[in-house]
Amino acid sequence: MISAHLLILFIAALAVVCALPGPDMALVMQTTIGRGTQHGFAAACGLATARALHVTLSACGVAALLRNAPWLYEIVRYGGAVYLAWVAVQVFRSPVFALPGGTVRLAERPPLRTAYVKGLFTNLLNPKALLFCSVLLPQFLRPDAGPIWSQMIELGVVLVAVCSAFDAVYTLGVARIATWVRAHPLAQNVQRWAFSGALIAFAVRLSLD
Repeated sequence: MISAHLLILFIAALAVVCALPGPDMALVMQTTIGRGTQHGFAAACGLATARALHVTLSACGVAALLRNAPWLYEIVRYGGAVYLAWVAVQVFRSPVFALPGGTVRLAERPPLRTAYVKGLFTNLLNPKALLFCSVLLPQFLRPDAGPIWSQMIELGVVLVAVCSAFDAVYTLGVARIATWVRAHPLAQNVQRWAFSGALIAFAVRLSLD
């Protein structure tokens, strides 16, 4: 059982990371504006699933394999960059529209599973997310606090819960202004350019780091 002191420090570290702009945040916010709250939450669920998989892979030593096999890391890294660029293009090509008379409708919305899959692969194809788990989690493991596997599970559950809470806050926060954005064509263009540009920037950064 992890001590309360370490758990608080772990949550604080996660809060700092989750508050920083990144592709996950951009995806959740853009999906909410462009597709609605349900799709925003679906994307958040995909991100949560990917984080749980990253924790599992870290526990299984896959992160160490990536560190020791540069060619494998490069494949995942470039694959993730290409995927982010593809998502950015989809964002730019999928605007929302305001109807005459001031009424608002969303663009034709795909199934919720589409948003879920985007969230899943946006995080899963980012090797830095896996390496982050492999670097952060061991710092909070204590041999005298019980079985290591149970501590990994505990930390993994906390990680997924904290990050999901931030995603929910972003989704609900953006949902409050989504109707206004959809009713103003200029605001629609700004958000499309901003989010697609941000995702392209993250893709370039991932491919160059």
